[in-house]
Amino acid sequence: MSVGEGISKWEIAGTVSEEAGVGRSMEGFSSGQHCQSGEALAELRSFEQVESGTPSTSPLDWETDDDNEEGPKPSELYGKYTWRVEKFSELKKRELCSNQFEVGGHKWYILIYPQGCDVCHHLSLFLCVANHEKLLPGWSHLAQFTIAVVNKDPKKSKCFDTLHQFQKNKHDWGWKKTMDLTNIPDGFINADTLIIKAQVQVIRERAERPFRCLDFQYRRELVPVYLTNVERNYRRFLEEKRSKLGKLIYDKARWSSFRTFWLGIDQNARHQLSREKIDVILKAVVKHFFIEKEITSTLVMDSLYSGLKALKDHTMCKKGRLKLLEAEEMPAPMVRADKDMFVLVDDVLLLLERAAMDLLPPKDEKGPQNRTKDGNSGEDFNKDSIQCDERRLTELGHRTMEIFVLAHIFSNKIEVAHEEAVALKKQEELIREEEESWLAESEQKAKRGAAEKEKKSE
Repeated sequence: MSVGEGISKWEIAGTVSEEAGVGRSMEGFSSGQHCQSGEALAELRSFEQVESGTPSTSPLDWETDDDNEEGPKPSELYGKYTWRVEKFSELKKRELCSNQFEVGGHKWYILIYPQGCDVCHHLSLFLCVANHEKLLPGWSHLAQFTIAVVNKDPKKSKCFDTLHQFQKNKHDWGWKKTMDLTNIPDGFINADTLIIKAQVQVIRERAERPFRCLDFQYRRELVPVYLTNVERNYRRFLEEKRSKLGKLIYDKARWSSFRTFWLGIDQNARHQLSREKIDVILKAVVKHFFIEKEITSTLVMDSLYSGLKALKDHTMCKKGRLKLLEAEEMPAPMVRADKDMFVLVDDVLLLLERAAMDLLPPKDEKGPQNRTKDGNSGEDFNKDSIQCDERRLTELGHRTMEIFVLAHIFSNKIEVAHEEAVALKKQEELIREEEESWLAESEQKAKRGAAEKEKKSE
């Protein structure tokens, strides 16, 4: 079963087509049943650049929260492991396991097939849960991980990302085909040693907020690779909402009916209809955007969490951190967080018109693949491009959160109340028509009776 999100070769520079996201599902290490293979999501990235990167100034950083929520933070569920496979050319074993390493309270190991798992002359890589046979029935943990085959030139390292729900009977996941061993490119094997690096992020929900997010260092590596896909997901959602609102507003009969309803109810009713509990909407947000088998889902969760914080504080400025979002750069707010409630900040008629007319933030004209053309280079370029990408995610997350809240409150409360009012009005009209018809019929009967009586008297 493929767990990667399909990306064509021209959408991300350096992406190569491989067989990816499959489980061995083996009993022991001798034979097993393989899941259906899919297209890999591999990107030539530098682990060294990420590991030695500058401290996070991103508004997406969970570690600077002042909420004091219970439960482990993403950084406490994240870990790295390096495995040096020596005398690689002399390996005769069909499979080889690394030492165990602990991440997120669980022990893991890397499994390789030097000559391929169900394929010939390819290196197969898997991440496995250690001692899975001792796990209790029902054991399950979601994890996002990257396994890299390291080249002496970091930019040529081959990295493979995926997201998988590990379970007792689905304790391994990885790639059957990572490298063709009949023609290994220069730089991967030095002194007959192959270096494999793994990054593992166990993903859990926070106690009060159902977001699934990543350690900032791991996220920083993934953002340049998947930013385009995250932005495409957001734009698809925002375009859909804009189209729906546009149909309402440009349908003169429907819009007139809604305006009459809204202007006809009292202020207290408007106030009650313009708010919803935060936890109700956040659960709906996660249900809509988080897809367990899409690598980009965790980045979407990160930016939506950042958007939530932006609703509370538009400047996103805290002591010791870079001010990434200036208040004057942001559009007028649509939503505010008031204790445990989301509240629309303006009259819903104005907000709906505004959302239908001006929904999408401007596109980033300098995407991840084009930023080398702006004159920056080296460390300054890396820092600037990372901050640009993370700022972009925050802007998209903020706008999407606002539109989601507006659309949710409108669809689930205001529009429902309007439809009920319309239905009640139709019912009253039907009753009135029936009463008028009955009265008219009664009058006709009375007239006929009087005419007959008069006729008889004559």
